[in-house]
Amino acid sequence: MREYTVLAVLAVLATIALERWSGTRVFARAQFWISMAIVFGFQVLVDGWLTKLSAPIVLYSPDEFLGIRWPWDVPVEDYLFGFAMVGGAIILWERAKQRRQARAAGSGATGRAGASGATRTTDTTRAAPAHEEDACSRDQ
Repeated sequence: MREYTVLAVLAVLATIALERWSGTRVFARAQFWISMAIVFGFQVLVDGWLTKLSAPIVLYSPDEFLGIRWPWDVPVEDYLFGFAMVGGAIILWERAKQRRQARAAGSGATGRAGASGATRTTDTTRAAPAHEEDACSRDQ
């Protein structure tokens, strides 16, 4: 059985299902596919170095994957896992952003008490929780 191949294909199918379920429509955006092209470009360099047949750092059992390597000796299954990992992270990030925006839209532009008890008026375009601070203000 080609376990690595099966798991890589299942990871891609799970990512596709997650995108459909989440309603984010990430796959319909050019930004997503541009980011994936950038990821794959760096994956060729790094993964190619790690898996090159002339001096491999990472070894694969020939019984566990298809044996198709392209380019620079990268197993094609690695691209599937890369797509699933990065795609899944982007989808979950976008889903969290949508949920945060929906909560903010439901609460309107009213003030809330933060951890210090101070009231803060929220901007409905950003919809940040009262306890969230700027990275700049935390560093000062």
